[in-house]
Amino acid sequence: MPTVSTPDGVRLHYEDCGSGLPIVFVHEFAGDGRSWAPQVHHFSRRYRCITYSARGYPPSDVPPSSDAYSQDAARDDILAVMDGLGIERAHVVGLSMGAFATLHFTMRYPHRVIGAVVAGCGYGAHPDEYAEFQAAAQVNARVMLEQGMAHMAATYGHGPARLQFRDKDPEGFATFVRQFAEHSALGSANTMLGYQGRRPSLYSLKDAMAGIETPLLVVAGDEDDSTLEPSLMMKRTIRSAGLVMLPQSGHVLNLEEPALFNQVVEEFFHQVERDRWVVRPR
Repeated sequence: MPTVSTPDGVRLHYEDCGSGLPIVFVHEFAGDGRSWAPQVHHFSRRYRCITYSARGYPPSDVPPSSDAYSQDAARDDILAVMDGLGIERAHVVGLSMGAFATLHFTMRYPHRVIGAVVAGCGYGAHPDEYAEFQAAAQVNARVMLEQGMAHMAATYGHGPARLQFRDKDPEGFATFVRQFAEHSALGSANTMLGYQGRRPSLYSLKDAMAGIETPLLVVAGDEDDSTLEPSLMMKRTIRSAGLVMLPQSGHVLNLEEPALFNQVVEEFFHQVERDRWVVRPR
């Protein structure tokens, strides 16, 4: 089983498919490396596609303490994957929790990023929602440990911004729920406690985001309410950002609307690779 090791000794399981310019895909809280299957099937025809499961998500290691999980750790795990595979620069594509990691990676290591896709990003980011989100992370962690991942998949996995996926693709949604239920309760709870519940609000990072000049595409579903205002804020703050909003779509954009998601991401890649992506003047 292929793995790379992080500086703090966590082994991350990865899959490497295709050839060409590399793309690193970074999954959401309820997903894992398998969640990017529609993108790997499409992009591996022309790109080298790297997927991995985050720390806490078997077959990657599950550190037993929540202290091993943080926004910085998630950011630097992308770096560990790239370094472990000898990748100097890549497109980086993240969804939700993975989009936060992608954004932070782009701010910290811009020289390693060809183009960044930040999709479904913003849960708990708005100042009006931040305290409530942090409190919910504590509750969700306790529920996972006490009632297990099958219960979490049947509740959290059926949240209001995920039901669009269920209604459009019942079979695909059933696969998503089954895979979510297979996750480690300890790893998921630690992710909630150490990462989700402690990550800084995007609104406290506006000055840092304003310095981004790396090509960046923000993607949101127009029925994913918690990401709409943060997505607009990122578009307005980041001079190199473009914004795409998918119609009648929820949170799990890459699975809910795979063809449309792939199309807008691929067009972004092409514009970046031809040096035609515009950075707005200051």
